[in-house]
Amino acid sequence: MRPHVLRAAPDKAGQSALPADAGRVQPRAAPPSITGRHAAGGRAGELWAGLHLPGINPQKLQQLAVCAQRFTPRVSLAPPDGLLLEVQGSLHLFAGVAGLRCALGSECLRLQVQPVLAFAPAALAALVAARAGKPLTVMDPAQLIGQLAPLPLASLRWPPDTLARLARMGVRTIGAALRLPRAGFARRVGREQLAMLDVLTGRIPEARVTFHARERFRRRRELDCELENHALLLAALAPLFADLGAFLRARQCGVVELECRLTHRHVPTTRCVVRLAAPATDVHRLAGLLGERLSALDLPEPARACELRADALVPYLPGSNALWQPGEHGGSAGNEACGLIERLCARLGSEAVHGLTGLPAHRPENAWAPTEPPPAAGRHGAHPGCSAQTPAAGRRPLWLLPAPQPLSVRDGLPRRRGPLRLVSEPERIETGWWDGGEISRDYYTAV
Repeated sequence: MRPHVLRAAPDKAGQSALPADAGRVQPRAAPPSITGRHAAGGRAGELWAGLHLPGINPQKLQQLAVCAQRFTPRVSLAPPDGLLLEVQGSLHLFAGVAGLRCALGSECLRLQVQPVLAFAPAALAALVAARAGKPLTVMDPAQLIGQLAPLPLASLRWPPDTLARLARMGVRTIGAALRLPRAGFARRVGREQLAMLDVLTGRIPEARVTFHARERFRRRRELDCELENHALLLAALAPLFADLGAFLRARQCGVVELECRLTHRHVPTTRCVVRLAAPATDVHRLAGLLGERLSALDLPEPARACELRADALVPYLPGSNALWQPGEHGGSAGNEACGLIERLCARLGSEAVHGLTGLPAHRPENAWAPTEPPPAAGRHGAHPGCSAQTPAAGRRPLWLLPAPQPLSVRDGLPRRRGPLRLVSEPERIETGWWDGGEISRDYYTAV
């Protein structure tokens, strides 16, 4: 076969349309490395502060996270010894990174912890640099990989067998791991480690869980003199109730349980707990209920300090008032019923006030159970061995006599203060053989 030669036709300017290097042999492209051609860094415009806190206990880590929320609302825990803060929007408040670093260091010293603090555009990068003991400050995402390259792989906290396998290959730093081909690294080391390197370098963004401190109210007041009069104690609690009202309004929350603690000189603290039937935000109502409880207490000694606590906070949605008053045209008495339950509990004690709840049982004596006030739906499960609720259960009596009373019969009709007329067929109940409470009854409805 004769060889053929292809010649490109010249364009209008007399030049060939093929590129200048068309005749040269192109070298084969190398397999892509882990870094690839993607820009480093996390989400655009983010700057993360990573704190490594060696030896910190979980309680102090939570406490530091709460304190860190005054620098930024985006705080994330990295247990057991790490904390992350997204601080890009807070830099101008502290005159840049240097001022923020100084403020964070002062807060850690106040809590008696020694941190290693690093700044980077990616959260994991800041945390890894802090774990490696390098207080880096990387503001430009393009410089992130270069700053991370000399850090040891141990700062990633991979499994020991993975680190040992890489060490036998001569890979001991992050930079050496990033230079490996992606496909081979995923096959020999693992896809999970490859994904972590992608997050570390900002190739893919990382979603972190924001820390939310538990909302609770605690205020303490030292009294000018020791008090044992209940009215004076309630007056001393007035500023604490005012703080509680502002606290609840700011968070749109209500309380379902309020605790007052009175500190004495020689005896243990006296606790006074008020449990509410519905979430409340009215501090005047809360003060009145607490006054009822205090008046029933006998203090062992005069009080030197008082403290108000509300740990159980719930979202508060104010309800709308009904058009009709309670008792008028079917008007509801929900709010009034809650207030009555709360006053009875405050005056008589919670153990003297009970609610009732229905249970899906055929035997009327087992079809109800007492509950703590207020009655909570679904608080008690079904009675063991009982079938589902039936429509006939609504017609059965809930109040039974201690012993059945026979009815007199005249002319074939039962009588009780007059003749009774049967208006339904009998309902026969035969059950309870499995628990020793076997019954066999016929129930009639008579008027």
